[in-house]
Amino acid sequence: MTSLPIDLATAGVREVLAGLAAGDFTSVELTTAYIERIERISNGGPRLNSVRAVNPDALKDAAESDAARASGSPLGSLHGVPVLLKDNIDIAGMPTTGGALALEHSVPATDAPVAASLRRAGAILLGKTNLTELANYVTEGMPSGYSSLGGQVLNPYDASETPSGSSAGSGSAAATGLAAATVGTETFGSILSPALANSLVGVKPTVGLISRTGIIPISGTQDTSGPMTRYVYDAAAMLTAMAGIDQEDAATADNPLVGTDFRTDFVAALSDTALAGSRLGFLANDGDEVYTRSLALLQARGATLVPVTVAEPVAPLILSREMRRDMNAYLARIPNGPMKTLADIIAFNEAHADAALKFGQTLLIESQGFDLADPATASVYEKLRAGSIEESRGIIDTVLSENRLDAIVSNSGTIQVGAQGGYPSVIVPAGYLSAGRKPTGLLFTGTAWSEARLLALAFDFEQASKAWRTPEEINPSLFRSAVLPSIS
Repeated sequence: MTSLPIDLATAGVREVLAGLAAGDFTSVELTTAYIERIERISNGGPRLNSVRAVNPDALKDAAESDAARASGSPLGSLHGVPVLLKDNIDIAGMPTTGGALALEHSVPATDAPVAASLRRAGAILLGKTNLTELANYVTEGMPSGYSSLGGQVLNPYDASETPSGSSAGSGSAAATGLAAATVGTETFGSILSPALANSLVGVKPTVGLISRTGIIPISGTQDTSGPMTRYVYDAAAMLTAMAGIDQEDAATADNPLVGTDFRTDFVAALSDTALAGSRLGFLANDGDEVYTRSLALLQARGATLVPVTVAEPVAPLILSREMRRDMNAYLARIPNGPMKTLADIIAFNEAHADAALKFGQTLLIESQGFDLADPATASVYEKLRAGSIEESRGIIDTVLSENRLDAIVSNSGTIQVGAQGGYPSVIVPAGYLSAGRKPTGLLFTGTAWSEARLLALAFDFEQASKAWRTPEEINPSLFRSAVLPSIS
């Protein structure tokens, strides 16, 4: 087994970059160590099943990264850092399956723009994480982390608890240090919820900050990708690399944080004094003792806390109305792909029901029933979409403006309204409940394009709380079956 002078269970992007820069290890050695750790923890040992596939080119890419460093070539902000992407994001030459048997052999010709952006920053695309099948939009009642192709992801903090959300594999993999960072996607809680369940920092950015092209979709209105990491610094570094404007994704055209000659450096925006003088609206939650302590810490750091109520949107979800259109557009990009349309996936599942339909496909069938090429269907959809966005954004912006707030904090209470409005949220580990040591977190939600401010607030809280603990510390019994190397 490869021995490194850092502990991959706790090392983040900053530590990995420092070690590479100091020559303490090479990217090849680091990538090899992560692959061995995946084999021990994801595939063997406690069998978390969080990584679906390792990129066969990862070690070659790592060797090229080492050669560039040795030659003195200009280095990207994530040069040599291995990252894992959720298996609904295209990496050229690797199947993008969404966890679906129907897409097992669906191989894109090019990287998704977000994957290409990470490559340009120097990251090593280590492989793909398992997920809830098709981002948990196959049927009602499917367990989080289950896919017909990849099986069931486990939560490393408690295998009897849900890994939560569709980015379950990214959450489980990041928590156990199977890469320096991971990427998840969210339509409705699928970054924030698994980040909460797996004691991680998760960033659900403003829709349009990051390109969605080359990502298996549910909803062009609500879909986004985002980083899932153990530290706020790592999330900021990842978000800096991932953000970008894409001519194929109209939502990115309004992005004020990325331009031809300018890109927000989210790392530079971090501050351990960001809470001083801030005004934060907070949602009441009497059942979470960690949340109560977190609010007290925010005040101790200089924040003024204002009690607020944030209404749940009453506008209906539009996900089923968009999926057929957006899925068909994605599949049309795959050369010689096994599936051409959503209808093909449904038919494949029906023909292979024993393997593909343990829980059914009610949501796929419902989505297939909405044809936005029909003028009457499209007219109803446009009104519902406009109403959902207007209501959700209005709820958040009204609370922020009327109370002169920097952000709204809760332990999960703004996930829905933020998702429907396409607004950003950052969640950060806050500690562990006394009953069962269940992870809990602090969620910061803001208005559009406020990622830098949210990350700064989260960073200040993180630095003060020092709350995060490894799964091995919180749940040691699960890891007794994994043989882990000692640190030299």
